[in-house]
Order: sequence, then C-alpha cells, then structure tokens
Amino acid sequence: MKRLNLFQGIGIVAGGIALATLAVPAANAAEPHDNLNATLWMQGSVEYAGVTMGAYQLAIAMLDKALADKNWTAIPGEQGGSHKDKPPAVILDVDETVLDNSKFQAWMVMNDTYFNSKDWGAFVNSVDSTPIPGSLAFTKYAESKGVKVFYISNRTGDLEEATRKNLEKYGYPMGGNVDTVLLKKEKPEWASSKKSPRRSHVGADYRVLMLLGDNFGDFVDGYKGSTAERHALFDKHKDMWGTKWIMLPNPSYGSWESATFSHDYKEPDQRGKKQGALSVWAGQ
Repeated sequence: MKRLNLFQGIGIVAGGIALATLAVPAANAAEPHDNLNATLWMQGSVEYAGVTMGAYQLAIAMLDKALADKNWTAIPGEQGGSHKDKPPAVILDVDETVLDNSKFQAWMVMNDTYFNSKDWGAFVNSVDSTPIPGSLAFTKYAESKGVKVFYISNRTGDLEEATRKNLEKYGYPMGGNVDTVLLKKEKPEWASSKKSPRRSHVGADYRVLMLLGDNFGDFVDGYKGSTAERHALFDKHKDMWGTKWIMLPNPSYGSWESATFSHDYKEPDQRGKKQGALSVWAGQ
C-alpha cells in the first residue's frame, strides 16, 4: 500500500470534514417562509410604491369625473333610494390600502410565525403602521373637494382607538362629528367580515363615489368563493374596475390566497394546496 505523507493525510481529513459540513444543514438555518419575497417587495421596492401611487393618481382623476356626474355611484346595489342629491363620499379599506403593516409581516417572517389575533392586536396598539404611498394625498384631496372619507375595515371594534390614533398620526381626514371609522363587530349588525352592511350604512346618507381596497371583499361579498367563482364575479363587475373601484396590490395575504385551500385556515397543508393551484410549465 502506498503511504501518505503527513500533509496529504491532513488534506484528506480536512476535505472529508468539509464535505460532511456541506451534507448536514446548519442547526439554525432558516426555513423558507412564504411571505419573504412579498414582504420585501412591499416594504422596500420602488415598484410597489409606483403601483400604489399610480392607483391613487387614477383615483384622483376618477373622483373629479364622479363629482361632475350626479348619476355616479360605486355601490348601486347598496346605495339605497335616490342618491343624486346626497353629499359625496368615498370608502377606503385600511390595512394595505391606507396603512402599511409590512413591519408586522416582516416580524412574522423573521420569527417564522403566521397571523394570530393576539400578536396582531399588539401590533395595531403599537400605532406603528405607516401610510401607503399616495393614500394620504388622495384622502386630503377628497376632503378638499367636500367629499367625506370613510374607512371600512375588518379590524375589530376593540381596536378602534388605536386605529384612529394611527390615522390621526399622519393627518388623514377623520370626519369631524361623523363616525367615519367603521370596524367589524363595532355594532351587532356588523359582526360579519362582509362589508355590505357597512357600505349600506354609508350609502343611506351619502352618494358613494368610489371604493378603494386591496382585497376582493372590499368591493363584493362573494369573495370567499372558489378561485373560479371569484374570477366569474370579477368579470361580472368588469366595468367598475379602474373607474369606481380601485384595487391596491397585496401579494402578502388576502382572500386570493385562502381561496386555494377553500378559506379553511385549519387546513394542515395550506402550502401544498397553494402549490397545487399553480399553472405549471411542463418543462423540457
């Protein structure tokens, strides 16, 4: 047998250790989190800011058009009675439409956890959300035109004080002596996540010119259907998009995601269901 000199032996041992190190994952290696890229894009990219600012610039242009047309309403099925002579209003969702919660999303990514109401409540009460680019300018423009700005959110009623503080912190219009922050469970008849009762509440006294949101449920109540049903409902209202209804981007969470696992948050294989919903290239 050919003998190895000392240095050759050391080299072989060292190489073996290196290969063994590569073969065994580090104990503290981070597992992939579904929200990493979405949160990074929303929090740091000019592309995201460009999309939201563009959406709000479109909203300003459409608002001027809406004010000039007394027949214009964004909630024809919920407006209630004659709306031509009612004072004008707009309705905006809060989370990822007006306020940016990407710090909370980033916290979940870095702590390898997902949404729960306790942590979410703590975040909301920290009043640490920031303005979505373009949202403050739009709401102030609407107010300057005599348009009442309403916020309809599925934040729960116990979080209203913190929500108001966060909006006031940046100078969003707050409605004066009119309650314009309408949250889930704030009233018994608002117990559902469906927003039509709250839209109807606004429509009873105001001509609603526009809806702005980041989730299908900010516009229609049928948002919890299957992916195919959601697309059919989307197409049914195709004339509303980009004029009376303005959608903001949210790749981080929403009913688009839960539709892939039948909106069942107890589903143990949510990731597998999402992967199964993909349309995949067959490859070479």
